[in-house]
Amino acid sequence: MKNHICTILGGGGFIGRYLVRNLTKKNYRCIISTRQAFQKGYLKTQATPGAIELINWNSNNFSELKEAIKNSDIVINLIGILYETRKQKFYNIHSSIPEAVAKICNESDVKKFIHVSAIGANENSKSLYQKSKYRGEIKALENFKNTVVIRPSVVCGTEDNFTNLFSKLSFLPVIPVVGVNYKFQPILVTDVTDAIVQAIETKGNEGKIYEIGGPKIISFGDMVKSILNTINKKRYVVEMPMPLAKVQSTITDLLPIPPILTRDQCEILSEADNIVSNSHLTLKDLDINPSDVEEAMKKWLWRYKDGGQFAKA
Repeated sequence: MKNHICTILGGGGFIGRYLVRNLTKKNYRCIISTRQAFQKGYLKTQATPGAIELINWNSNNFSELKEAIKNSDIVINLIGILYETRKQKFYNIHSSIPEAVAKICNESDVKKFIHVSAIGANENSKSLYQKSKYRGEIKALENFKNTVVIRPSVVCGTEDNFTNLFSKLSFLPVIPVVGVNYKFQPILVTDVTDAIVQAIETKGNEGKIYEIGGPKIISFGDMVKSILNTINKKRYVVEMPMPLAKVQSTITDLLPIPPILTRDQCEILSEADNIVSNSHLTLKDLDINPSDVEEAMKKWLWRYKDGGQFAKA
């Protein structure tokens, strides 16, 4: 039986490394486009020789990527950024790239294009992140009819930038949190990759949007407290007023890598909760029962405990 070929944009990132393993288990041959491919050689250990190919790619050079897409059955876009830099802008990454990829898919024999967006994507948002995510969805759907959009809530896992960040901040006696009552639906990275694979194999879902989240809706403040409880650290979690957070973020946005919330992320926390709206398809339509993130994070946050893996539970 001929192995299906899958091109993954951003396959060297957090979600990508788990997705590649899922796909190779199902005998997909994966072509992974990523910046500095020589640093992503570890991905090749997840499958038999020849099953994974790495190609260097940047947004100014589509020639090699175009060739890969034209030879693929499935294309998956995982590319995204959380903050802008001098070289990377939200609209270029979240809107222009999906549009260009969808157009190439339309000119090729690609059977399905999976575009990973985010819950909260909205053209009326004050956040450039959310607006650019929405434009990317529209551009992908308009330019290739076999596009499927997946919107996850906050994605958690061993290498995430959420549970690990607040675990690192536990050295502080008081942890300020912006938007303590902001609700979201954290989802385990393995559930996200399972959803992507199921969306590929589900028939008749072309042109559809899936909103996916974990089994629990939790507030930002309560999630931080849960993280601290997991690592046995007693700290005060206090709310930082939004006006103060915006002033602070205006300053930290000048740094190459913002250490805390950006101004744009403050806008997100000022808007609607990051939860499944039930206006679109969900994990139930993919026959997936999501795992409890609060229970799962015990498997990787132990390293932040005093005593590490030998600490008392």
